[in-house]
Amino acid sequence: MRQLTCVGPNAVEWREIPEPRLEGDDQALVRPLAVARCEIDPVLTSGLFPVDEPFALGHEAVAEVVSLGDSVRGLQVGQRVVVAFQLSCGRCHTCSVGHSGNCQEFPVLSDYGMRPLSGVEYGGMLSDLVRVPHAEAMLQPVPDDLDTVSLASVSDNVLDGYRTVAPHLATHPGADVLFVCHGTPSLTLYGVQAAKAFGAGKVDVASDRADVLALAEKLGARPIETDFGRRQGRYPIVVDCGLRVEGLHYALGSTEAEGICQSVSFFPLPETPIPLGKLYTLGIKFFIGRAHAVSLLPEVMAHIASGALRPGDVTTRTVTWEDAPQAFLEETIKLVVRRD
Repeated sequence: MRQLTCVGPNAVEWREIPEPRLEGDDQALVRPLAVARCEIDPVLTSGLFPVDEPFALGHEAVAEVVSLGDSVRGLQVGQRVVVAFQLSCGRCHTCSVGHSGNCQEFPVLSDYGMRPLSGVEYGGMLSDLVRVPHAEAMLQPVPDDLDTVSLASVSDNVLDGYRTVAPHLATHPGADVLFVCHGTPSLTLYGVQAAKAFGAGKVDVASDRADVLALAEKLGARPIETDFGRRQGRYPIVVDCGLRVEGLHYALGSTEAEGICQSVSFFPLPETPIPLGKLYTLGIKFFIGRAHAVSLLPEVMAHIASGALRPGDVTTRTVTWEDAPQAFLEETIKLVVRRD
């Protein structure tokens, strides 16, 4: 079968590999139908994290169930499903308390398409077949009336955008929200959708990217062009979305006293400077960490089914399976690769 593979820095190609097989009664084989490029994928393909051999790509996907182990219940062959990008058992203590991204059965960062981070090759969603080790936990059925392509990013970036604001707005209803976008554009815009859907007051987006600001305005947010220098106000809820230290500092500086700064940024260096004295003095509550896919998928899919969230509105480019190698390296806010 074919698998989209990173073979070197900014070098991506289709490669032939052996087909996966079921290795347990609780497993499934799925055929990816639509795969979204995540914000971390360009970092992985850049060569920032050197690896000793090629690795599979893709971890955000809607797929079709091809085969099921004998003990799997609640799923059917031919059914469309969102595949959780993190490998999780759904049964251990961390999974049972909602922290499925740190499942005790697997090493840290055990995700599809991210071997440079985890050190383990689990395969990638840009493949003809993918093995899912815990099907009942990791596969979320897709309602018949929802479009496949529009859901491609639900398993990661849509979840991430949702959890940046939904829990905070539940305890601070009507609060104003600022999104600081300095490197993860689609995650920012999924967050804007969630903020608008769940009762935020004013929703602003600060960025140095014109395309992000234009789409943010289309989604109902106020665009703020910035170079991440001087802040332009303070907010009770600030969401830090990106890869740059100056963006993080801008977000922290824009958080009001006793406010919340939720970071969904990824800083690859081992140390990142944070003004802890300022956070202490102002009583700013700083949250950071990955989304927990298996735990969040049912909740987020319910909001999509109700029409509260419309992830397809953030997609800026859709290409065919054959065009994936070239498109995967080109810049756009949210790329989706669809199988014909």
